[in-house]
Amino acid sequence: MNFPLILFVLTLITGVIWALDRFYLRKKRGKEAPTPAWIDYTGSFFPVLLIVFVLRSFIVEPFKIPSSSMRPTLEVGDFILVNKFSYGIRLPVIEKKIIPLGEPQRGDPIVFRYPLNPSQDYIKRVVGVSGDVVEYRDKVLTVNGKALPHQPDGEYAYMEGIGKFENLKQFVETAYPEEGNRAYRIAVDPGYPTLDLRGVRHFERQNACQYAHDGFRCTVPEGYYWAMGDNRDRSDDSRYWGFVPDEYLRGKAFFIWFNWDDISSFSFNRVGSSIQ
Repeated sequence: MNFPLILFVLTLITGVIWALDRFYLRKKRGKEAPTPAWIDYTGSFFPVLLIVFVLRSFIVEPFKIPSSSMRPTLEVGDFILVNKFSYGIRLPVIEKKIIPLGEPQRGDPIVFRYPLNPSQDYIKRVVGVSGDVVEYRDKVLTVNGKALPHQPDGEYAYMEGIGKFENLKQFVETAYPEEGNRAYRIAVDPGYPTLDLRGVRHFERQNACQYAHDGFRCTVPEGYYWAMGDNRDRSDDSRYWGFVPDEYLRGKAFFIWFNWDDISSFSFNRVGSSIQ
C-alpha cells in the first residue's frame, strides 16, 4: 500500500471539493441555503488531511520498527520519528530532491527505501559515505584504513519471538574517532561468522566490492551510502544487498515516541528518548 500516494489523492480530492464549494457553489446556492451534508463532511476533512500531508511530507514522519536488526539501539515495537528535511527537501510521493540541505554522516541512523524492493522501508546506520573504503573483517569495522574504536560494554540479552533467547556481546562504537563523537552501541555474536556469503545477492555497483569468507571490502561510489545494522550478526544490510542510493533516503531517525511494552510495564525506559 502506497500510503503517501493515498494521502496525496485524498488531500487533493477534499481540497478541490472545499475550494469548489467556497468559491463557486456557496455563491450559487445563496447564503440562506444549507450546505449539502456530503460537501460539508468532505470539506471538513481537508484542513486535517492537509496538515498531516505537509507534516509527513516535509517535516517529520512516523515509522515502526519491525525487527531486531538495530538492537540494542532500537527494539521491535519502537515507534520512531524521522526528520524528513535532514538531507534535503523532496517532492511528495515521487520523493525527488529539490532543495539539498545536508548529507548523511557516518553514524547517522537513516530510514530509506530498500534498494531491492523500493516499496519497503528499512532502517540502518550509515557506516560509509561517498568515497569511503569500508572493510569488515573478524567483526571489526574499518573505514579508510582506520579501525573504528569499539569499547566493550558488557552483554546484551533479549528474547526473540517465543522461547529464543539471544545473549550477545555489546560494544560502544565511534564513527568519527578523531572528533570523539557519534558514539552508539552495537551487538555482536562471537559464535557467528563475520559474513554469510550465501546471503550475498547481486546488486548495483557490486564490482566496487571484494568478498571473502572472513569479510568484505567496498569503495562507496559517489551518491551512495553503505549501511549496517547495529545488531551486526542479526541484520540483513548493505553487506548482502549493496549500496543505498541518495534518492532512496527518507530521513534521519531521531526520537522514540512510543513503545507499548515499555508503557505497559511502566518502565518508561524508551518512550521519549532520542536515538543515538
